[in-house]
Parts: sequence; C-alpha cells; structure tokens
Amino acid sequence: MKDETRIWIEYAEENFKSAKILLKSKLFNPCMQNIQQSIEKSLKSVLVENSIGLKRAHSISDLKHTLEENNFTVMMTDDDCDFIDSIYLPSKYPLISVLPNFEPNEEICNKGILLAEKVLEQVKIVLI
Repeated sequence: MKDETRIWIEYAEENFKSAKILLKSKLFNPCMQNIQQSIEKSLKSVLVENSIGLKRAHSISDLKHTLEENNFTVMMTDDDCDFIDSIYLPSKYPLISVLPNFEPNEEICNKGILLAEKVLEQVKIVLI
C-alpha cells in the first residue's frame, strides 16, 4: 500500500471514530459530517492507491461511479450515496435552501455509522 493511501485510510478511520464519539454525545450534525468524511476519504484512498485521478469533489455518488468506471465495486446503493450526499452541505453550513428532508437524529446517525463502517471495511479488504 502506498504511504499516501495509508494516510487517507488513517484519516477515514479518525473520522469514523469521531462520528461514534459525537453520536454518544448526541452531537448529530458533527456526527454526520464525520460519517460523510469517513466515507469520502475511504473511497478516495482507493483512487489514490490505484493512481486514478483525484478530484476536489465531495459527492459520494460521483466517487462511487468513478470507482465503478475503473472496475471497483462499491458496496453502496445509489440511495446510500444520495443519503450521504444529502448531508454534506447541511451538516456543515446552515443553508436553508439545501436542507435535507430530515433533521439529523440518533436513528439517522446510526444508519450513517453502519454505512461508513461497511465502506471502510470493504476498502481495507480491497487495499490489502
């Protein structure tokens, strides 16, 4: 594994661990931010490892499709990607015009934690 890839995975793991701590503290917005970041960094680590062009983008859907175009299967449905993509801006900025159709809560954070864990585990298997 490339050194740069290892760093991406370490950051993804830190975001994942942070999300779990924030959930326990009932800090749902930052929990969701860290879930999104964990998934984004996990997927980008595969791009880095395989020398696939890394774009400055935050769309999980776009990352998934880029990986699939390069023969990597991502264990996320399009609905999973839409869910994670829908939380990126609203969890970072109080923008009324882009709020998702939900308020972050414990149930939504738990769903995100499970998804982030699944993606992180899958990426580690692909990279080893």
